[in-house]
Amino acid sequence: MALFDLLGRHWAMGVLWTLSEAGPCTFRKLQEECETISPAALNTRLKELQAAGFVHRVAEGYASTDLGQHLYDHLCPLGDFSKEWAKHLHSQA
Repeated sequence: MALFDLLGRHWAMGVLWTLSEAGPCTFRKLQEECETISPAALNTRLKELQAAGFVHRVAEGYASTDLGQHLYDHLCPLGDFSKEWAKHLHSQA
């Protein structure tokens, strides 16, 4: 349940998803990629994701760890399902 608690926090999955897809990012670049995230929220999520072992510091800024990438690989099917669900909801409207 701790994993779901962490990933359910505002922007946690978005930060991990961005780092997994875009590769290493500086704080500023990550903030740009996440668009509406505040610096305070990004800093908090990065600290939490680092403590959990999903993100780490690298020369280029922040990056997904191997464990973070493994988690991302498991989340991708949920992203695919989300798109299908959105189409289903749209077709019912």
